[in-house]
Amino acid sequence: MSNQKPRPNTERIIREEMERIRAYEEAFGVKMPWADEEGVVHDLPDAYPRVVAGVERGGHRIAELGREALVTGMPVMNPILGRNTSEETWNESTKMYDLAEKLGIKMFHFVHAEATRHIDPLDGIELINQSRGKGGITPRGEREYVEMGGGAVHPMRINATGDTTHLNVLNALVAGFDGTDIGPVIHVHFGGRGIHEFRRKVENGYKAIQICAENNIFAQLDTHKHINNIMGTDGMALAMCLLSEGLAIKAGLDPSLSGIQMNVAGINIIADLALMKAFRESTWSEFLIVVPETFQNPPADLIAEQAHFGRMAVSAKLGGANFYRPKAAENVGIPTGESMAKSIWASHNVFDNVYRVDIQDPAIEKRKKEIQVEAMAVLTAALKKDKLLTIEEITVDFWNQYEDHELIDLIVEAGKSGILDTPRAGGWDLKRFVKTHRDKDGIRRYIDGYTPLGVDKSLMPISTSGIKVEEKAPVIHKEKVVLATVGADAHVMGINMIKEAIEQAGYEVIFLRGMNLPETVAEIAAEAKAKVIGISNLLGMAVELFPRVDKRLKELGLRDEVVLIAGGRIAEKEEEHAMFEKKIADEGAGFLGVDAFFGPGTKPEETIQWLNNKLGK
Repeated sequence: MSNQKPRPNTERIIREEMERIRAYEEAFGVKMPWADEEGVVHDLPDAYPRVVAGVERGGHRIAELGREALVTGMPVMNPILGRNTSEETWNESTKMYDLAEKLGIKMFHFVHAEATRHIDPLDGIELINQSRGKGGITPRGEREYVEMGGGAVHPMRINATGDTTHLNVLNALVAGFDGTDIGPVIHVHFGGRGIHEFRRKVENGYKAIQICAENNIFAQLDTHKHINNIMGTDGMALAMCLLSEGLAIKAGLDPSLSGIQMNVAGINIIADLALMKAFRESTWSEFLIVVPETFQNPPADLIAEQAHFGRMAVSAKLGGANFYRPKAAENVGIPTGESMAKSIWASHNVFDNVYRVDIQDPAIEKRKKEIQVEAMAVLTAALKKDKLLTIEEITVDFWNQYEDHELIDLIVEAGKSGILDTPRAGGWDLKRFVKTHRDKDGIRRYIDGYTPLGVDKSLMPISTSGIKVEEKAPVIHKEKVVLATVGADAHVMGINMIKEAIEQAGYEVIFLRGMNLPETVAEIAAEAKAKVIGISNLLGMAVELFPRVDKRLKELGLRDEVVLIAGGRIAEKEEEHAMFEKKIADEGAGFLGVDAFFGPGTKPEETIQWLNNKLGK
């Protein structure tokens, strides 16, 4: 054992979670800290700062970079790149590192993790086993990557979201990563990553924060970005981030080791600056990690994408971001190191050639206030306060009046009652009532009549576009449709869009949402006597997983009676896409075991037209 200060929460969590830790070890082939029968913890490495592979690691390295950005006016690059093995990750990352050396900059490298770590290894080993080696680096790969030199110059974080965030944070500590991704802790989106219910996710997220606090790990604590991705509003996201910060304060996390991730859209620079200002002035975390909003249907042209991302780099610099995520190859999945290096260069060029001015426009203050008022109205309802809270009241002392279990209870109840809500919330046990619309000024507001339940409507931003919500179309077709993602894939944005379109076309949809075994989807369709199955996977596992639905339908004697369609991404990596696109164009989608494949960029009406024609025949 170390002579360092006691780490009671970390050791307690290890003792409580020994069964899951053993399952994690077995699933991912790594040695983890453990507790003996007397409760004594073994193999827990020293807290940061400590030397790993010849380099002193710890969240302080990231904090130093974030502070330097405010002095230089140049946001620190936070590129995302993690491949399926340590060797491949190293080979691709060195292309970014070489460019950083030429530019004379240090980066904050986000090493993307394998998707299977979103799953609890004790409850979901089947899902883990069927989705091996996709989405990023493995837990074992983290350790190998550090030994190869990862993080020697550029500090790194790993994404640790999912059902067992706390176990992934422990692995990052063992491996020697300076930082980790805990968020979304509170976001209703978090309910879609994994197989557990919302309460378990919030509780495990809190355990992860406790481990970060005691071991000086930099935490990307929570994220406005994911709320934005699922059509949530800026004020709702701010409220959720503040709730996460309340848990972080209860856990004892230092604000210098906490960053909030946020999107800027590049549509309206006034709105972007107001958003960044609202977060900067309202949050307790020291750092803002700004991420460019991505296309939902990106053009298949990397130059066009960089023009889009360039606009957002301007917003990030003018808004005083600490960190900025350069984007590359958004339309083709995991980029190469070369593509990522080009996007770093493009963003650096913007930062170097945009003059930093302090824009004083009354519209910025007005929009900032709107965001804060919405956030306070949501927070007031979530915390069951009689009087509207103000930003000035949300202090460390404010959060310390709650016991941690009391705060968790309030958060979970607010999520399940519709106070914390977004149109495409991922959690299976959460309400989905609100509806929003992005107005021409680039700001997403609520459609009248569809504001968060239990929150003062008069304080909610209402869309100015006069949008009328379509009433749910009556079911006019006898054929039932089953929709689901297969494999360890939590991406439900695209399949949600298809679900809504198919329902409006008059079909009954049975929606299984995220993370299903292929065989389970076929069996549920058989039980429901469905005539259509739609499956999706964005990890590039179509070749492995889609034929398994086809195979199970044949075993059940139903394949000729069911139309099987698919979407998502056939290849996860940039360099593999062209081969599969050509194969589908030349041979059709039969090699995937499906009747038709509708990839990224497909308009929902194209899928509906094809389906109507197919069923009509």
